[in-house]
Amino acid sequence: MIIPVRCWSCGKVIAHAYEGYKKAVEAGEDPDKAMDDAGLSLYCCRRMFLGHVELIDEVAPFSIPREQ
Repeated sequence: MIIPVRCWSCGKVIAHAYEGYKKAVEAGEDPDKAMDDAGLSLYCCRRMFLGHVELIDEVAPFSIPREQ
């Protein structure tokens, strides 16, 4: 749903690079080059971006406001 702050395998902080990666890919840049530009050189960190599915927009409408 939300990109993890750290890579699950190596522990490198990766969340800060996701927005730039996402914008570059949407602009038509090659995902491989966009990950290189974001500083993701390890295959485990790259996997975190390639395997990520943005589901928050689909789940958010079903949230129930909590009664106080």
